Amino acid sequence: MKKEIYINESMGETRIAILEDGQLVEVYIEKHDKQRMVGNIYKGKVENVLPGMQAAFVDIDYEVNAFLPFSEIENSDYLMDDDEDNNRNGTQKFRRKSNDNISVDLQSGQEIFVQVIKEPFAGKGPRVTTEVAIPGRLLVLVPDANYIGISKKVWDKYERRRLKKIVHSFKQEGFGVIVRTVAEGKSEETLKNDFDQLKSTWDRLQSKANKTDAPTLIYEDLETASSVIRDLLTSDVEKIVIDSKKLYRKTSRYLEDVSSNMANRLDLYRLKTPLFEAMGIEDELTKLMRPKVWLKSGAYLIIEKTEAMVVVDVNSGRFIGKKEHELNSLKINLEASREVARQLRLRDLSGLIVIDFIDMRLESNQRKVYYELRKELKKDRAKVAVSPISDFGLLEMTRQRIRLSLIDSMSEVCPTCHGSGRIISKETLITRIDHWLRRYKSKHRDLRLILLLHPEMAGYLKNDKKKVLRSLMWQNFVHLSIDESNDVQRDEFRFLRTKDKKDVTDQVGLGNQGKSS
Repeated sequence: MKKEIYINESMGETRIAILEDGQLVEVYIEKHDKQRMVGNIYKGKVENVLPGMQAAFVDIDYEVNAFLPFSEIENSDYLMDDDEDNNRNGTQKFRRKSNDNISVDLQSGQEIFVQVIKEPFAGKGPRVTTEVAIPGRLLVLVPDANYIGISKKVWDKYERRRLKKIVHSFKQEGFGVIVRTVAEGKSEETLKNDFDQLKSTWDRLQSKANKTDAPTLIYEDLETASSVIRDLLTSDVEKIVIDSKKLYRKTSRYLEDVSSNMANRLDLYRLKTPLFEAMGIEDELTKLMRPKVWLKSGAYLIIEKTEAMVVVDVNSGRFIGKKEHELNSLKINLEASREVARQLRLRDLSGLIVIDFIDMRLESNQRKVYYELRKELKKDRAKVAVSPISDFGLLEMTRQRIRLSLIDSMSEVCPTCHGSGRIISKETLITRIDHWLRRYKSKHRDLRLILLLHPEMAGYLKNDKKKVLRSLMWQNFVHLSIDESNDVQRDEFRFLRTKDKKDVTDQVGLGNQGKSS
């Protein structure tokens, strides 16, 4: 598989695009005024321990306390077990099933090391774990552990055995080590140097923690661009193109230190045409903001993100099949499975995901679609869990959330529709104006009022609804002057008194007060 990485740095943000065989598959965006938190290690202070929620809240000097589920407490110093049989040999049984009632030895005010594993989102604080891990180029150091893990992507059993033997020769007691995929084929000296650097980082981290009071940041992970290169720089990466001289020099030094043979694959983009435009990535990003995704066959997907879940609807669209309905449905669903897996990666959608495939009668065809989706999801670095298609033609799955979704990174909630994607109709707005006038005239005797409307709505009322406008004035015994204002949204209205131009809209206790709710 041919993999390419393109990095664009602008005044407001850094964007990273990953292409596989010429197709965009992943996008990362980091805003300069809001650095990412995942990977950062804090010396925090426990604020609350809530056994009923099976979680604790930890102050890490962020605006919202971090959320620490008991299931993320890996260090035995914090875990308790009431079963004496499990502790006869000085060991403790670690229970991780969702229905377990985990007991912890945490108290309010206690200082604790935590690492961020999920970014804060929608008013919720970051999610943290006590299993601290420091990633390096070839290895990951896990303090307060004692194991050696090898990446599952290292297939060769002899290479796995060799790597484990090498790491065992220099690994120190009280440290766990995970060997990354890029360590395949590396010498003992190279691996040991990486371990020594990580051990040195941990020593500095502890020294800093001992000198400072909680809450404080004691280790900051690399920014997004550097971390992507560190985590994804495997032998199948054929090209890394960067349009920032500063970032290019920084990345070049990093590659010379950790993988000099990859340095010749790094290019500095110098053309005047923006990098993402030249590569066609900008157009792809624009499409990712839309809910509709067209497939080559003429079918399409509708992807809607809600607060609780993501819903994907598969539609036949313009697809014209020549075979029987069952085979047509199978063909569309197989194509949709491949595109759904790609879109989930691209848009970084997570949580509970429900996919409504086109109905198929045969269970064998449902299994084909299920296995096709599972196969495509193996390309995803996020953890996923998939269930078979139900009797209602729905497939349920979950995808791990680490960062904000792409649409949350690239957009903000619309101040007009407040995130609903819709505004009230013109007719409904006229009804609200009518109700406002009735309430106002029941308390005031003004005979002349100015009605401020968006230019589009003002033209509609003056030209298309002249009879309605006259009825509003006759029924409420008031003369209305319609004025246009671009400061008023399409689903809003404002009333002014003619004699002194005072805004009286809020004097009526109407629920929306002239604004859409």
